[in-house]
Amino acid sequence: MDRLFNALSLLSIAMIISVLYSVRRAHIRVEYSVSWLLAALILLGISRMPIATLYLIGQYFGPTNPPAALLMVSGCVFVVVIYLATLRISELKDSNIALAQRVAILEYRLESLDEKIKASSDG
Repeated sequence: MDRLFNALSLLSIAMIISVLYSVRRAHIRVEYSVSWLLAALILLGISRMPIATLYLIGQYFGPTNPPAALLMVSGCVFVVVIYLATLRISELKDSNIALAQRVAILEYRLESLDEKIKASSDG
């Protein structure tokens, strides 16, 4: 059991370091890094909890052994982070569509202005 908790602690510390490194190198934006850092800190806190607390969590939610409760809580944390990322991606896709439509309208106006200028200079 201790090996599982230690592995989860190392994984969460590695996640914190990699997210901070990615923010420093501008590979990830700060607003996205907050949710990942929060998830890593929650996992670090869970991995350092006493086993009795995991028994209580397990009894409340269903799984009776601590590793199953640990995996359940960890999974829930990452489902929330992935859901938040999906919301942001959907918002960006909608913005991208609106931007593409505005560019198409501007291109159409430029082409029509070019045609008017050519027509007025020919006539």
